[in-house]
Amino acid sequence: MNKCSKSIWIITLILLTLMTACSNEGKGETTKAEENLDNLHKEGMPVVKEEINLDFFSASNPEEGDWNDILIWDEYSAITNVNIEWQQVPNATLEEKRNLTLASGDIPDAFYAAGLTNLDLFKYGKQGTFIKLNDLIEEYAPNLTKLMEEHPEVRKAITFPDGNIYSLPTIQDPNFLSLLVGARPWYNEAWLEKLDMDMPETTEEYYQYLKAVKETDLNENGKLDEIPYGGRNLNELIRWLRGSYGLNDQGQTFIDTDPKSGDIRFVPTSDEYKEMLQFIAKLYDEELINQNIFTIENDQFLANGAQSLYGSTVFYSPDKTFGEQGEAYIGGLPLKGPHGDQSFSKSNAVGRVDGLVITSANEHPAATVRWLDYFYSDEGSRFQYMGIEGETYQETSDGEYEYVEEITNSPEGLTLDQEIRKRLAWVGIWPPGIMKQEYFMGSETSEKSLEATEKLKPYLSDESWSKFTYTEDENRVLTSVGADIEKYVNEMRDKFVAGKVDFSEWDNYVKEIESMGLDEYMKVQKEAFKRYKDE
Repeated sequence: MNKCSKSIWIITLILLTLMTACSNEGKGETTKAEENLDNLHKEGMPVVKEEINLDFFSASNPEEGDWNDILIWDEYSAITNVNIEWQQVPNATLEEKRNLTLASGDIPDAFYAAGLTNLDLFKYGKQGTFIKLNDLIEEYAPNLTKLMEEHPEVRKAITFPDGNIYSLPTIQDPNFLSLLVGARPWYNEAWLEKLDMDMPETTEEYYQYLKAVKETDLNENGKLDEIPYGGRNLNELIRWLRGSYGLNDQGQTFIDTDPKSGDIRFVPTSDEYKEMLQFIAKLYDEELINQNIFTIENDQFLANGAQSLYGSTVFYSPDKTFGEQGEAYIGGLPLKGPHGDQSFSKSNAVGRVDGLVITSANEHPAATVRWLDYFYSDEGSRFQYMGIEGETYQETSDGEYEYVEEITNSPEGLTLDQEIRKRLAWVGIWPPGIMKQEYFMGSETSEKSLEATEKLKPYLSDESWSKFTYTEDENRVLTSVGADIEKYVNEMRDKFVAGKVDFSEWDNYVKEIESMGLDEYMKVQKEAFKRYKDE
Protein backbone atom coordinates (compact mmCIF):
# COMPACT_ATOMS: atom_id res chain seq x y z
CA MET A 1 0.00 0.00 0.00
CA ASN A 2 1.55 3.35 -1.02
CA LYS A 3 1.64 6.34 1.26
CA CYS A 4 -1.30 8.04 -0.46
CA SER A 5 -3.52 4.95 -0.23
CA LYS A 6 -2.50 4.40 3.35
CA SER A 7 -3.39 8.00 4.24
CA ILE A 8 -6.77 7.69 2.54
CA TRP A 9 -7.44 4.44 4.42
CA ILE A 10 -6.56 6.04 7.78
CA ILE A 11 -8.75 9.09 7.07
CA THR A 12 -11.64 6.82 6.05
CA LEU A 13 -11.25 4.83 9.26
CA ILE A 14 -11.26 8.00 11.37
CA LEU A 15 -14.37 9.28 9.56
CA LEU A 16 -16.18 5.99 10.11
CA THR A 17 -15.27 6.09 13.79
CA LEU A 18 -16.55 9.66 14.12
CA MET A 19 -19.76 8.81 12.29
CA THR A 20 -20.35 5.90 14.62
CA ALA A 21 -19.70 8.08 17.65
CA CYS A 22 -22.04 10.78 16.35
CA SER A 23 -24.76 8.28 15.61
CA ASN A 24 -24.59 7.07 19.22
CA GLU A 25 -24.25 10.55 20.72
CA GLY A 26 -27.09 11.30 23.11
CA LYS A 27 -28.31 7.73 23.24
CA GLY A 28 -26.44 6.91 26.43
CA GLU A 29 -26.52 3.22 25.58
CA THR A 30 -24.52 0.58 23.83
CA THR A 31 -25.84 -2.02 21.44
CA LYS A 32 -27.44 -4.87 23.34
CA ALA A 33 -29.48 -7.90 22.52
CA GLU A 34 -33.18 -7.41 21.77
CA GLU A 35 -35.51 -8.59 24.49
CA ASN A 36 -36.68 -12.16 24.05
CA LEU A 37 -40.42 -11.49 23.92
CA ASP A 38 -41.09 -15.18 23.36
CA ASN A 39 -40.15 -15.63 27.01
CA LEU A 40 -42.70 -13.02 28.11
CA HIS A 41 -46.28 -13.70 29.20
CA LYS A 42 -48.28 -10.67 28.08
CA GLU A 43 -50.74 -11.15 30.93
CA GLY A 44 -51.14 -13.20 34.09
CA MET A 45 -48.39 -14.74 36.15
CA PRO A 46 -45.57 -15.57 35.96
CA VAL A 47 -44.29 -12.54 34.07
CA VAL A 48 -41.78 -14.67 32.15
CA LYS A 49 -41.61 -18.38 31.32
CA GLU A 50 -37.93 -18.82 32.12
CA GLU A 51 -36.35 -16.97 35.05
CA ILE A 52 -34.59 -13.67 34.42
CA ASN A 53 -32.33 -11.63 36.69
CA LEU A 54 -32.37 -7.86 37.12
CA ASP A 55 -30.39 -5.52 39.35
CA PHE A 56 -32.12 -2.56 40.98
CA PHE A 57 -30.62 0.47 42.74
CA SER A 58 -32.92 1.57 45.56
CA ALA A 59 -33.23 3.97 48.46
CA SER A 60 -33.46 1.62 51.42
CA ASN A 61 -31.28 0.99 54.43
CA PRO A 62 -30.18 -2.68 54.37
CA GLU A 63 -29.87 -2.56 58.16
CA GLU A 64 -33.66 -2.22 58.29
CA GLY A 65 -34.29 -5.30 56.17
CA ASP A 66 -32.19 -7.02 53.51
CA TRP A 67 -34.38 -7.02 50.41
CA ASN A 68 -32.30 -9.82 48.90
CA ASP A 69 -33.71 -12.10 51.60
CA ILE A 70 -37.10 -10.76 52.66
CA LEU A 71 -40.55 -12.31 52.53
CA ILE A 72 -42.20 -9.90 50.09
CA TRP A 73 -39.53 -10.07 47.39
CA ASP A 74 -38.88 -13.78 47.83
CA GLU A 75 -42.58 -14.44 47.31
CA TYR A 76 -42.84 -12.07 44.35
CA SER A 77 -39.82 -13.66 42.72
CA ALA A 78 -41.55 -17.04 42.94
CA ILE A 79 -44.77 -15.57 41.51
CA THR A 80 -43.13 -13.72 38.60
CA ASN A 81 -39.97 -15.69 37.73
CA VAL A 82 -38.17 -12.33 37.96
CA ASN A 83 -35.26 -12.26 40.40
CA ILE A 84 -34.11 -8.87 41.63
CA GLU A 85 -30.64 -8.23 43.00
CA TRP A 86 -31.16 -5.21 45.25
CA GLN A 87 -28.52 -2.57 45.86
CA GLN A 88 -29.90 -0.78 48.90
CA VAL A 89 -28.56 2.68 49.66
CA PRO A 90 -29.42 4.62 52.85
CA ASN A 91 -30.85 8.11 52.36
CA ALA A 92 -27.77 9.71 53.92
CA THR A 93 -25.60 8.67 50.97
CA LEU A 94 -28.30 8.20 48.33
CA GLU A 95 -27.68 11.28 46.20
CA GLU A 96 -23.91 10.86 46.16
CA LYS A 97 -23.98 7.16 45.27
CA ARG A 98 -26.72 7.60 42.68
CA ASN A 99 -24.83 10.38 40.92
CA LEU A 100 -21.60 8.40 40.99
CA THR A 101 -23.41 5.40 39.52
CA LEU A 102 -24.87 7.48 36.71
CA ALA A 103 -21.51 9.12 35.97
CA SER A 104 -19.66 5.80 35.93
CA GLY A 105 -21.63 4.32 33.05
CA ASP A 106 -21.93 1.07 35.02
CA ILE A 107 -25.63 1.49 35.57
CA PRO A 108 -28.22 -0.91 37.03
CA ASP A 109 -31.22 -2.23 35.15
CA ALA A 110 -33.49 0.13 37.06
CA PHE A 111 -33.60 2.81 39.75
CA TYR A 112 -36.33 2.09 42.32
CA ALA A 113 -37.58 4.93 44.55
CA ALA A 114 -34.11 6.42 44.21
CA GLY A 115 -34.85 10.13 44.67
CA LEU A 116 -34.41 11.22 41.05
CA THR A 117 -35.68 14.73 40.33
CA ASN A 118 -37.69 15.75 37.28
CA LEU A 119 -34.51 17.42 36.04
CA ASP A 120 -32.62 14.12 36.36
CA LEU A 121 -35.35 12.22 34.56
CA PHE A 122 -35.45 14.58 31.61
CA LYS A 123 -31.68 14.99 31.39
CA TYR A 124 -30.87 11.28 31.37
CA GLY A 125 -33.98 10.50 29.38
CA LYS A 126 -32.87 12.82 26.58
CA GLN A 127 -29.42 11.22 26.70
CA GLY A 128 -30.92 7.75 26.41
CA THR A 129 -29.64 6.52 29.78
CA PHE A 130 -33.29 6.24 30.88
CA ILE A 131 -35.50 4.66 28.24
CA LYS A 132 -38.81 5.99 26.92
CA LEU A 133 -41.73 4.10 28.41
CA ASN A 134 -44.73 5.39 26.41
CA ASP A 135 -45.14 2.34 24.16
CA LEU A 136 -44.17 -0.12 26.89
CA ILE A 137 -46.83 1.30 29.20
CA GLU A 138 -49.47 1.14 26.49
CA GLU A 139 -48.66 -2.48 25.67
CA TYR A 140 -47.58 -3.98 28.98
CA ALA A 141 -49.08 -1.87 31.79
CA PRO A 142 -52.88 -2.15 31.64
CA ASN A 143 -53.33 -1.30 35.33
CA LEU A 144 -51.32 1.92 35.11
CA THR A 145 -52.99 2.80 31.79
CA LYS A 146 -56.42 2.44 33.40
CA LEU A 147 -55.41 4.70 36.30
CA MET A 148 -54.12 7.35 33.90
CA GLU A 149 -57.42 7.25 32.03
CA GLU A 150 -59.37 7.64 35.27
CA HIS A 151 -57.04 10.34 36.63
CA PRO A 152 -55.55 12.41 33.78
CA GLU A 153 -53.38 14.34 36.24
CA VAL A 154 -51.21 11.23 36.56
CA ARG A 155 -50.30 11.28 32.86
CA LYS A 156 -49.69 15.03 33.06
CA ALA A 157 -47.30 14.62 35.96
CA ILE A 158 -45.11 11.98 34.30
CA THR A 159 -45.10 13.31 30.71
CA PHE A 160 -42.13 15.52 29.87
CA PRO A 161 -42.04 18.44 27.40
CA ASP A 162 -40.74 16.17 24.64
CA GLY A 163 -43.88 14.05 25.03
CA ASN A 164 -42.04 11.13 26.60
CA ILE A 165 -42.51 9.25 29.85
CA TYR A 166 -39.28 8.17 31.56
CA SER A 167 -40.56 6.77 34.85
CA LEU A 168 -43.35 4.82 36.51
CA PRO A 169 -44.91 6.76 39.40
CA THR A 170 -46.17 6.29 42.92
CA ILE A 171 -49.89 7.05 42.83
CA GLN A 172 -51.84 8.17 45.87
CA ASP A 173 -55.41 6.99 45.45
CA PRO A 174 -57.44 10.22 45.05
CA ASN A 175 -60.05 8.65 47.33
CA PHE A 176 -57.43 8.29 50.09
CA LEU A 177 -57.98 11.84 51.29
CA SER A 178 -56.12 11.47 54.57
CA LEU A 179 -52.95 10.62 52.65
CA LEU A 180 -53.37 13.62 50.32
CA VAL A 181 -53.81 15.92 53.31
CA GLY A 182 -50.58 14.76 54.96
CA ALA A 183 -49.50 16.57 58.14
CA ARG A 184 -52.40 18.48 59.65
CA PRO A 185 -53.10 20.65 62.73
CA TRP A 186 -53.68 19.11 66.18
CA TYR A 187 -54.62 20.54 69.57
CA ASN A 188 -54.22 19.13 73.06
CA GLU A 189 -57.94 18.70 73.75
CA ALA A 190 -57.41 18.25 77.48
CA TRP A 191 -55.70 21.64 77.64
CA LEU A 192 -58.49 23.30 75.69
CA GLU A 193 -60.89 21.97 78.32
CA LYS A 194 -58.72 23.13 81.23
CA LEU A 195 -58.57 26.60 79.70
CA ASP A 196 -62.33 26.52 79.01
CA MET A 197 -61.61 27.47 75.41
CA ASP A 198 -63.20 26.30 72.20
CA MET A 199 -61.03 25.08 69.37
CA PRO A 200 -59.62 28.17 67.63
CA GLU A 201 -61.27 29.06 64.33
CA THR A 202 -59.37 32.26 63.48
CA THR A 203 -55.75 33.35 63.59
CA GLU A 204 -56.58 35.73 66.45
CA GLU A 205 -58.26 32.99 68.48
CA TYR A 206 -55.25 30.78 67.87
CA TYR A 207 -52.94 33.51 69.15
CA GLN A 208 -55.02 33.84 72.32
CA TYR A 209 -54.91 30.06 72.85
CA LEU A 210 -51.13 29.99 72.48
CA LYS A 211 -50.75 32.80 75.00
CA ALA A 212 -52.99 30.98 77.48
CA VAL A 213 -50.93 27.80 77.12
CA LYS A 214 -47.69 29.68 77.74
CA GLU A 215 -49.02 31.32 80.88
CA THR A 216 -50.61 28.23 82.48
CA ASP A 217 -49.13 25.16 84.16
CA LEU A 218 -51.37 22.81 82.20
CA ASN A 219 -49.30 19.68 82.75
CA GLU A 220 -49.30 20.46 86.48
CA ASN A 221 -45.61 19.86 87.07
CA GLY A 222 -45.00 23.16 88.84
CA LYS A 223 -43.16 24.66 85.85
CA LEU A 224 -44.21 26.73 82.86
CA ASP A 225 -42.53 24.38 80.41
CA GLU A 226 -45.49 23.98 78.08
CA ILE A 227 -44.74 24.65 74.40
CA PRO A 228 -47.75 26.40 72.82
CA TYR A 229 -46.81 25.33 69.30
CA GLY A 230 -44.25 22.58 68.75
CA GLY A 231 -42.91 21.90 65.28
CA ARG A 232 -40.10 20.10 63.47
CA ASN A 233 -39.58 23.01 61.08
CA LEU A 234 -41.34 26.08 59.72
CA ASN A 235 -42.56 24.31 56.59
CA GLU A 236 -45.39 22.43 58.28
CA LEU A 237 -46.60 25.47 60.20
CA ILE A 238 -46.54 27.57 57.03
CA ARG A 239 -48.40 24.89 55.10
CA TRP A 240 -51.20 25.18 57.66
CA LEU A 241 -51.25 28.98 57.94
CA ARG A 242 -50.79 29.93 54.28
CA GLY A 243 -54.44 29.10 53.58
CA SER A 244 -55.38 31.73 56.17
CA TYR A 245 -53.76 34.33 53.93
CA GLY A 246 -55.10 33.15 50.58
CA LEU A 247 -51.85 31.50 49.52
CA ASN A 248 -50.73 28.30 47.78
CA ASP A 249 -54.15 26.74 47.25
CA GLN A 250 -52.69 24.48 44.55
CA GLY A 251 -50.06 23.06 46.88
CA GLN A 252 -46.81 24.27 45.31
CA THR A 253 -44.29 26.11 47.46
CA PHE A 254 -43.21 29.15 45.46
CA ILE A 255 -46.02 29.75 42.96
CA ASP A 256 -49.79 29.78 42.94
CA THR A 257 -52.69 31.41 41.12
CA ASP A 258 -53.34 34.99 42.14
CA PRO A 259 -57.06 35.01 43.06
CA LYS A 260 -57.35 38.62 41.90
CA SER A 261 -55.80 38.33 38.44
CA GLY A 262 -56.00 34.58 37.81
CA ASP A 263 -52.35 34.71 36.70
CA ILE A 264 -49.41 32.76 38.10
CA ARG A 265 -47.63 34.69 40.83
CA PHE A 266 -44.45 34.32 42.87
CA VAL A 267 -45.79 33.86 46.38
CA PRO A 268 -42.76 34.97 48.49
CA THR A 269 -42.90 38.57 47.23
CA SER A 270 -46.65 39.01 47.74
CA ASP A 271 -48.17 41.23 50.42
CA GLU A 272 -50.10 38.24 51.76
CA TYR A 273 -46.93 36.24 52.26
CA LYS A 274 -45.35 39.15 54.14
CA GLU A 275 -48.41 39.41 56.38
CA MET A 276 -48.26 35.67 57.14
CA LEU A 277 -44.57 35.88 58.05
CA GLN A 278 -45.28 38.86 60.31
CA PHE A 279 -47.85 36.78 62.19
CA ILE A 280 -45.45 33.85 62.57
CA ALA A 281 -42.64 36.21 63.63
CA LYS A 282 -44.93 37.61 66.33
CA LEU A 283 -45.56 34.09 67.64
CA TYR A 284 -41.85 33.32 67.62
CA ASP A 285 -40.90 36.61 69.30
CA GLU A 286 -43.37 35.95 72.13
CA GLU A 287 -42.01 32.41 72.53
CA LEU A 288 -45.29 30.83 71.49
CA ILE A 289 -43.34 28.63 69.06
CA ASN A 290 -40.55 26.30 70.17
CA GLN A 291 -37.44 28.46 69.93
CA ASN A 292 -35.37 25.62 68.43
CA ILE A 293 -37.77 25.09 65.52
CA PHE A 294 -34.96 25.81 63.04
CA THR A 295 -32.62 23.19 64.48
CA ILE A 296 -34.66 20.61 66.43
CA GLU A 297 -33.95 16.96 65.64
CA ASN A 298 -36.86 14.67 64.84
CA ASP A 299 -36.18 12.45 67.86
CA GLN A 300 -36.32 15.44 70.20
CA PHE A 301 -39.55 16.64 68.60
CA LEU A 302 -41.15 13.22 69.16
CA ALA A 303 -39.80 13.02 72.73
CA ASN A 304 -41.41 16.38 73.59
CA GLY A 305 -44.68 15.11 72.18
CA ALA A 306 -44.44 11.94 74.23
CA GLN A 307 -43.98 14.11 77.34
CA SER A 308 -47.17 16.03 76.53
CA LEU A 309 -45.44 19.39 76.16
CA TYR A 310 -47.24 20.66 73.04
CA GLY A 311 -50.41 22.71 73.08
CA SER A 312 -50.64 22.39 69.31
CA THR A 313 -48.65 21.03 66.41
CA VAL A 314 -48.83 20.17 62.72
CA PHE A 315 -47.90 16.56 62.26
CA TYR A 316 -49.18 13.07 61.61
CA SER A 317 -51.60 11.28 63.93
CA PRO A 318 -50.23 11.91 67.48
CA ASP A 319 -51.66 8.65 68.84
CA LYS A 320 -49.33 6.84 66.42
CA THR A 321 -46.34 9.17 66.74
CA PHE A 322 -46.37 10.49 70.33
CA GLY A 323 -47.38 7.24 72.01
CA GLU A 324 -49.91 7.15 74.85
CA GLN A 325 -49.79 10.94 75.37
CA GLY A 326 -50.92 11.40 71.78
CA GLU A 327 -54.40 10.21 72.69
CA ALA A 328 -55.07 13.67 74.15
CA TYR A 329 -54.91 15.39 70.76
CA ILE A 330 -57.77 16.33 68.47
CA GLY A 331 -57.67 17.44 64.85
CA GLY A 332 -57.95 21.16 64.14
CA LEU A 333 -59.32 23.38 61.38
CA PRO A 334 -57.77 25.76 58.88
CA LEU A 335 -57.83 29.14 60.57
CA LYS A 336 -59.80 32.03 59.15
CA GLY A 337 -57.29 34.78 58.45
CA PRO A 338 -57.54 38.57 58.81
CA HIS A 339 -59.18 38.92 55.39
CA GLY A 340 -61.53 35.95 55.67
CA ASP A 341 -59.37 33.39 53.87
CA GLN A 342 -59.69 29.82 55.17
CA SER A 343 -58.41 26.85 53.17
CA PHE A 344 -56.05 23.89 53.31
CA SER A 345 -54.11 22.50 50.36
CA LYS A 346 -53.75 18.82 49.56
CA SER A 347 -51.18 17.02 47.47
CA ASN A 348 -51.65 15.67 43.98
CA ALA A 349 -52.48 12.04 43.13
CA VAL A 350 -48.86 11.52 42.06
CA GLY A 351 -46.86 11.01 45.23
CA ARG A 352 -43.57 10.62 43.40
CA VAL A 353 -42.73 10.69 39.70
CA ASP A 354 -39.51 8.66 39.92
CA GLY A 355 -40.99 5.43 41.28
CA LEU A 356 -39.25 3.11 38.82
CA VAL A 357 -36.85 4.22 36.09
CA ILE A 358 -35.64 1.67 33.54
CA THR A 359 -32.17 2.18 32.11
CA SER A 360 -30.60 1.42 28.76
CA ALA A 361 -28.67 -1.43 30.39
CA ASN A 362 -31.90 -3.36 30.95
CA GLU A 363 -32.30 -6.28 28.51
CA HIS A 364 -35.84 -7.01 29.72
CA PRO A 365 -37.72 -3.67 29.71
CA ALA A 366 -41.12 -5.15 28.81
CA ALA A 367 -40.82 -7.75 31.57
CA THR A 368 -39.75 -5.02 34.01
CA VAL A 369 -42.81 -2.93 33.17
CA ARG A 370 -45.03 -5.99 33.59
CA TRP A 371 -43.28 -6.78 36.90
CA LEU A 372 -44.23 -3.35 38.28
CA ASP A 373 -47.68 -2.96 36.73
CA TYR A 374 -49.09 -5.52 39.16
CA PHE A 375 -48.63 -2.98 41.96
CA TYR A 376 -51.07 -0.60 40.27
CA SER A 377 -53.88 -3.15 40.75
CA ASP A 378 -56.03 -3.57 43.84
CA GLU A 379 -54.56 -7.03 44.47
CA GLY A 380 -51.03 -5.74 43.94
CA SER A 381 -51.56 -2.83 46.32
CA ARG A 382 -52.75 -5.24 49.02
CA PHE A 383 -49.75 -7.48 48.40
CA GLN A 384 -47.32 -4.55 48.55
CA TYR A 385 -48.64 -3.06 51.79
CA MET A 386 -50.11 -6.09 53.59
CA GLY A 387 -48.12 -9.04 52.29
CA ILE A 388 -49.39 -12.61 52.31
CA GLU A 389 -52.78 -13.56 53.73
CA GLY A 390 -52.45 -15.83 56.75
CA GLU A 391 -48.78 -15.02 57.14
CA THR A 392 -48.60 -11.24 57.51
CA TYR A 393 -52.27 -10.21 57.46
CA GLN A 394 -55.78 -11.53 57.86
CA GLU A 395 -59.21 -10.42 56.74
CA THR A 396 -61.57 -9.41 59.54
CA SER A 397 -65.23 -10.42 59.84
CA ASP A 398 -66.31 -7.01 58.52
CA GLY A 399 -64.19 -7.35 55.37
CA GLU A 400 -61.27 -5.16 56.45
CA TYR A 401 -57.62 -6.16 56.71
CA GLU A 402 -55.21 -6.19 59.61
CA TYR A 403 -51.69 -7.39 60.29
CA VAL A 404 -51.30 -10.60 62.27
CA GLU A 405 -50.70 -10.26 66.01
CA GLU A 406 -47.03 -11.18 65.67
CA ILE A 407 -46.60 -7.88 63.80
CA THR A 408 -48.94 -5.66 65.84
CA ASN A 409 -47.87 -7.10 69.21
CA SER A 410 -44.21 -7.91 68.69
CA PRO A 411 -42.92 -10.79 70.84
CA GLU A 412 -39.49 -9.11 70.61
CA GLY A 413 -40.79 -5.74 71.79
CA LEU A 414 -40.25 -4.14 68.38
CA THR A 415 -42.32 -1.27 67.00
CA LEU A 416 -44.90 -1.87 64.30
CA ASP A 417 -42.60 -0.36 61.67
CA GLN A 418 -39.71 -2.60 62.75
CA GLU A 419 -41.85 -5.73 62.47
CA ILE A 420 -43.15 -4.67 59.07
CA ARG A 421 -39.62 -3.98 57.77
CA LYS A 422 -38.66 -7.57 58.57
CA ARG A 423 -41.22 -8.80 56.04
CA LEU A 424 -42.36 -6.02 53.71
CA ALA A 425 -40.61 -3.27 51.76
CA TRP A 426 -42.75 -0.14 51.85
CA VAL A 427 -42.00 1.61 55.15
CA GLY A 428 -40.32 4.94 54.54
CA ILE A 429 -39.91 4.23 50.81
CA TRP A 430 -43.08 5.46 49.06
CA PRO A 431 -42.68 2.66 46.49
CA PRO A 432 -44.02 2.73 42.93
CA GLY A 433 -47.57 1.43 42.63
CA ILE A 434 -50.83 2.70 44.09
CA MET A 435 -51.36 3.49 47.77
CA LYS A 436 -54.92 2.64 48.83
CA GLN A 437 -56.57 3.41 52.13
CA GLU A 438 -57.82 -0.16 52.58
CA TYR A 439 -54.28 -1.54 52.72
CA PHE A 440 -52.09 1.28 54.00
CA MET A 441 -51.41 0.86 57.70
CA GLY A 442 -49.55 4.12 58.32
CA SER A 443 -50.67 6.88 60.68
CA GLU A 444 -52.86 8.34 57.91
CA THR A 445 -55.36 5.53 58.44
CA SER A 446 -55.63 5.87 62.22
CA GLU A 447 -59.09 6.68 63.54
CA LYS A 448 -57.89 10.10 64.70
CA SER A 449 -56.45 10.92 61.27
CA LEU A 450 -59.61 9.93 59.46
CA GLU A 451 -61.72 12.01 61.84
CA ALA A 452 -59.38 14.99 61.43
CA THR A 453 -59.56 14.64 57.64
CA GLU A 454 -63.36 14.82 57.72
CA LYS A 455 -63.11 18.14 59.59
CA LEU A 456 -60.75 19.53 56.95
CA LYS A 457 -62.76 18.27 54.00
CA PRO A 458 -64.95 21.38 53.52
CA TYR A 459 -61.86 23.59 53.39
CA LEU A 460 -59.69 21.59 51.00
CA SER A 461 -58.69 23.32 47.78
CA ASP A 462 -60.37 22.10 44.62
CA GLU A 463 -57.21 21.99 42.54
CA SER A 464 -53.77 20.58 43.32
CA TRP A 465 -50.79 20.68 40.97
CA SER A 466 -48.15 18.04 40.60
CA LYS A 467 -44.59 19.23 40.06
CA PHE A 468 -44.22 20.72 36.60
CA THR A 469 -41.84 19.32 34.02
CA TYR A 470 -39.45 21.61 32.17
CA THR A 471 -37.52 21.79 28.91
CA GLU A 472 -33.71 21.72 28.86
CA ASP A 473 -33.50 25.50 28.52
CA GLU A 474 -36.00 25.97 31.33
CA ASN A 475 -34.07 23.55 33.52
CA ARG A 476 -30.92 25.60 32.98
CA VAL A 477 -32.75 28.66 34.32
CA LEU A 478 -34.16 26.78 37.30
CA THR A 479 -30.86 25.21 38.29
CA SER A 480 -29.07 28.54 38.20
CA VAL A 481 -31.29 31.58 38.65
CA GLY A 482 -34.12 29.56 40.17
CA ALA A 483 -31.97 27.72 42.69
CA ASP A 484 -30.39 30.98 43.85
CA ILE A 485 -33.78 32.69 44.25
CA GLU A 486 -35.37 29.81 46.16
CA LYS A 487 -32.38 29.46 48.47
CA TYR A 488 -32.43 33.19 49.20
CA VAL A 489 -36.18 33.13 49.88
CA ASN A 490 -35.83 30.30 52.40
CA GLU A 491 -32.90 31.94 54.14
CA MET A 492 -34.70 35.27 54.41
CA ARG A 493 -37.93 33.62 55.56
CA ASP A 494 -36.11 32.20 58.58
CA LYS A 495 -34.35 35.49 59.27
CA PHE A 496 -37.60 37.48 59.17
CA VAL A 497 -39.32 35.01 61.51
CA ALA A 498 -36.37 34.80 63.92
CA GLY A 499 -36.08 38.60 64.05
CA LYS A 500 -32.61 38.65 62.54
CA VAL A 501 -33.89 40.88 59.72
CA ASP A 502 -36.54 43.50 60.38
CA PHE A 503 -39.60 43.75 58.16
CA SER A 504 -38.57 47.33 57.36
CA GLU A 505 -36.14 45.58 54.96
CA TRP A 506 -38.98 43.92 53.04
CA ASP A 507 -38.77 46.20 49.99
CA ASN A 508 -35.03 45.59 49.73
CA TYR A 509 -35.71 41.84 49.97
CA VAL A 510 -38.17 42.05 47.07
CA LYS A 511 -35.79 44.16 44.98
CA GLU A 512 -32.98 41.67 45.59
CA ILE A 513 -35.15 38.81 44.31
CA GLU A 514 -36.12 40.83 41.25
CA SER A 515 -32.48 41.63 40.53
CA MET A 516 -31.60 37.92 40.75
CA GLY A 517 -33.74 37.21 37.69
CA LEU A 518 -37.31 36.82 38.93
CA ASP A 519 -38.79 37.75 35.53
CA GLU A 520 -36.83 34.96 33.86
CA TYR A 521 -37.82 32.51 36.61
CA MET A 522 -41.51 33.37 36.29
CA LYS A 523 -41.42 33.14 32.49
CA VAL A 524 -40.29 29.53 32.89
CA GLN A 525 -43.00 28.76 35.44
CA LYS A 526 -45.71 30.29 33.28
CA GLU A 527 -44.65 28.33 30.22
CA ALA A 528 -44.54 25.10 32.24
CA PHE A 529 -47.96 25.85 33.71
CA LYS A 530 -49.40 26.51 30.27
CA ARG A 531 -48.18 23.11 29.07
CA TYR A 532 -49.52 21.48 32.23
CA LYS A 533 -52.99 22.95 31.67
CA ASP A 534 -53.04 22.26 27.92
CA GLU A 535 -52.03 18.58 28.08
